[in-house]
Amino acid sequence: MDTIWSPDALDGAKPKYKAVVTMIRDQIALGSIQIGEKLPPVRELAWQLKITPGTVARAYTVLTDSGVLQAEVGRGTFVADPHHVMEDNLPSVPLNLIEVDSVPHNSSGEGNTVNLFSPHLPNGGQAELIRKLLGEIALDPPSGIMHYPSRPSAKPAREAMVQWLQGAPIGPIDEGDIVLSHGGQNAILLVFQTILKGRRPTVFVEELAYPGFRRAAELVRADVVSVACDRDGIIPEALAEAAERHPEAQILCTSPEVHSPTCGFTPMERRHALVEVARKADLQIVEDDCYRMGRAEGEGYRLLAPERGWYLSSLSKSITPALRIGCAIGPRGMSGALHRSAEHGFFGLATPMIDLAAALLSHPQLPEFMKRSRLGVEEYVKIAVNALGGFDLRWRKDVPFLWLHLPQGWRASAFCQAAEKQGIQIRAAEEFASRDAQTPHAVRMAVNGGVSFGRFEKAMECLRDLLENPAEQISV
Repeated sequence: MDTIWSPDALDGAKPKYKAVVTMIRDQIALGSIQIGEKLPPVRELAWQLKITPGTVARAYTVLTDSGVLQAEVGRGTFVADPHHVMEDNLPSVPLNLIEVDSVPHNSSGEGNTVNLFSPHLPNGGQAELIRKLLGEIALDPPSGIMHYPSRPSAKPAREAMVQWLQGAPIGPIDEGDIVLSHGGQNAILLVFQTILKGRRPTVFVEELAYPGFRRAAELVRADVVSVACDRDGIIPEALAEAAERHPEAQILCTSPEVHSPTCGFTPMERRHALVEVARKADLQIVEDDCYRMGRAEGEGYRLLAPERGWYLSSLSKSITPALRIGCAIGPRGMSGALHRSAEHGFFGLATPMIDLAAALLSHPQLPEFMKRSRLGVEEYVKIAVNALGGFDLRWRKDVPFLWLHLPQGWRASAFCQAAEKQGIQIRAAEEFASRDAQTPHAVRMAVNGGVSFGRFEKAMECLRDLLENPAEQISV
């Protein structure tokens, strides 16, 4: 097959990945490459064509997404059988296979930067499913396209969200409890708008917390107070002291299943203690569950404290962040107020997105695709642990980021700068803390499913080399 790959065919072509796509399609049409035949590995073909591996990877992804090729982890990339499809005309891919050499999110591609700022999932088949459903909805949108969204028209989507949330230990819910939002960040803002009263309310957050809590608080002119934490999350005594100092506080924000950025988990004994403090201080508890990909390990605050527990989730870390679909669920008796916050703010999700949510979240193949995506995340985490496990690293196999305490000699800001000079973008601990906080010298590294396993491994090895040569020993 080597003789059919000529760099001359790419001379002057822009962009080159499209020229590679055309080249492969032509060779298949001519019969030079047969159905089931294995294509050269990315790096080998890049060498033969005298282009970058990222260009070949992007071409393979385009052809894989369109069904021309089929990628099998551990085996390679093959010419797909165009007649071999599974139910609903989606490509048949075994559960243990996952396509990761994609070019998403403006974060990899042919550039030299490996962006590990925010988690981006591998495609386990959900991309093809979403494309298919979008096509069907475009031809015949159940909710129509010539009127405002309404609560009745969104009922199928809310019912599908209830189905998708099955297994979440948050107490009984029905479709009327679900308020659809534009992702998890919008859900936080909706809850704040529903709860907060007074001219200058206060919101409590973990001392290292998802920055979106602070940003939402700024939008509603609320003060943010950080509460001390340990490995298990917020310290109950610290919360009680903060409540005494700030009697105007109304909300406690927390992520008990997956702490961002530390990968931590709040055990049940600690959760019960925090509920007791919240009841005494009359705090509403807002639980952000957007980072959990696997099974919940503990009961949620909406179940533990049904009179004050609010629950938030989204599709971003389990299906895709592109759709901006999330939800908020209030405590008993608050669903009406929460619905009004959404309707008064933006009337509701766009009707095509409502139809997509209804079809996607209830689709029988979605759990399988989500499982494949989780397997892909596990592989990235395994690569990172193999490279960096000798350092103070916190990780969980089904969490799409890792938390690294830096060795002596490194400050977080200097380490991030040194990493960026090597083409790797990561977040320092101070990005998750208040401006005046004393933060640990630590960094968060997110999984990016658009970076190939090989490229991700090289990035981890590069970070390991930096860690072994602290700042005072090298020029950064």
